Amino acid sequence: MPRITRRGFLRTSCCTAAAAGIAASSLNRLGLMSAYAQGTDYKALVCIFLFGGNDANNMIIPYNASAYANYAQIRAGLALPQSTLLPIQPKSQSVPYALHPKLVGTQSLFNGGQLAAVINTGVLPQPTTRTQYLNAQVSIPVNLFSHIDQQNQMQTDSLQYTAVPNVGWGGLVADQIQAIYGGNFPILISLAGINVFAQGLITKAFQSGINPTLGLTGFSNSAADTARLAAFQSLLTFEDGLTLIQAASTTTSNAVQNVQTLAAALATGSPLSTTFPANSLGAQLQQVAQIIQVRSALGLSRQIFFVSLLGFDTHRAQLATQSQLLSYLDASLNAFYQATVELGIPQQVLTFTMSDFARTLQPDSASGSDHAWGGHHLVMGGAVAGGDFYGAWPTLALGGPSDATSQGRWIPTTSLDQYGATLAQWFGVPSTALPAIFPNLQNFSNQTLGFVPG
Repeated sequence: MPRITRRGFLRTSCCTAAAAGIAASSLNRLGLMSAYAQGTDYKALVCIFLFGGNDANNMIIPYNASAYANYAQIRAGLALPQSTLLPIQPKSQSVPYALHPKLVGTQSLFNGGQLAAVINTGVLPQPTTRTQYLNAQVSIPVNLFSHIDQQNQMQTDSLQYTAVPNVGWGGLVADQIQAIYGGNFPILISLAGINVFAQGLITKAFQSGINPTLGLTGFSNSAADTARLAAFQSLLTFEDGLTLIQAASTTTSNAVQNVQTLAAALATGSPLSTTFPANSLGAQLQQVAQIIQVRSALGLSRQIFFVSLLGFDTHRAQLATQSQLLSYLDASLNAFYQATVELGIPQQVLTFTMSDFARTLQPDSASGSDHAWGGHHLVMGGAVAGGDFYGAWPTLALGGPSDATSQGRWIPTTSLDQYGATLAQWFGVPSTALPAIFPNLQNFSNQTLGFVPG
């Protein structure tokens, strides 16, 4: 087994658990800290970020004859055959819609009331019309339609340019409830590496890859390696007078402690009978379920998770690529919901999707689509008022009232602020604190949506 250097571990810990800045002294102490985590007051938010810009136009499709014909005419080679679609009837809608053919489990969850869709949602400072957009009469997110900018905006709800954004709305939500529900282990856990969503002003996140217990390797159980590990940890406690080095040592020390604490907690869990699909998202959500299972050992009654699925930047070969990715999403969502049922907490876990943006209704020249704006998102859980749409469906017309640029880039009718505020309020953030997290919320008359009870 290779011997790891301090510099090597510090570099590795940045990708595994370096941002976990809350020290954990022992598993026993953690287990005694929070009676909440052993009761019914537990809640978790699970964010699934679809990197690249998911084509929502082919995720949810109008299904009645005239609306489908309009969709098929504009989508041309990207139109999905109507006979392959999975029909759904949202409770609040007078006409039927349909899901992508690969979303079989999603259809079942929607029809069963455990899943809802939040329609035409995106980063938006205030309600905006096409006329206002074209005449520059309102402010809009900077660098609109840019991957990196809109990924950061979706994760931070900061719509102005920031070279290095360092605070996400997931982190700010955790900041609001840390003092009430936090223990000595991070509330925030990312299994998709380092991201801004999980960064708070107070709360520090545990950020890792799919296996969060692989942060420190190179040590066996031999006497020599045990002594070497003890010496390594002792070095991290030395005061050397250099602020940057001391900060790095503290970060590394906390990362080591959090990895060890989580590994010890996971060792107390039992194997889940739910079978997860063999894809990256399935593996991440399986790990989330296992961490939720040992929440009492971690002393936590609130947790926020960040996981991701890559590959949605479909400028070419979109039909095959998105079909595969949505099959991964569908199987992973269905397995994760079943795992929450197995754990007896379906009402206490909300899983929701985000993405950079949607994609143009009009195809490009390479059997793909271009970057767009407002898209549809999924929210899943036992507490969801499912089987319905929340938000206004856009007018599917090039150059129509919903289109920003005449290529089918929908101006959002629901803001990220409203979407996130609804999730945060369910999670336990007081309504009075929501504007501090979602600064544009005051510009919308309906500040929260109805997909979970108030």
